[in-house]
Amino acid sequence: MADLKCAVENCTYNKEHLCSKGDIMVGGKHACDCKETCCESFRQEGVVSNAFKSSVAHPHKTISIDCEAVKCIYNSNYKCVADHVDITGCGAGDCKETSCATFQEK
Repeated sequence: MADLKCAVENCTYNKEHLCSKGDIMVGGKHACDCKETCCESFRQEGVVSNAFKSSVAHPHKTISIDCEAVKCIYNSNYKCVADHVDITGCGAGDCKETSCATFQEK
């Protein structure tokens, strides 16, 4: 479990820079830098129904992160083992406009 700070303020799961989803998936199977990664779990605010949103209303400081970025030093068997993770993408319209700023190539 990583301490997650999310700067993607227009994600429906973002509550005060914490994630209320419970777990996320970082994409970027062939990523060589953070710009080639993304938060696959991103859902733009307003796109997810209010009924669903209310079911994930509790933000978590620590979160489980599945990760496809196999070239990252923090990837261990498709799980992120970093102590702290930053997700960026202010104003993102879809997941490809987000990134894992913690990514470091092996």
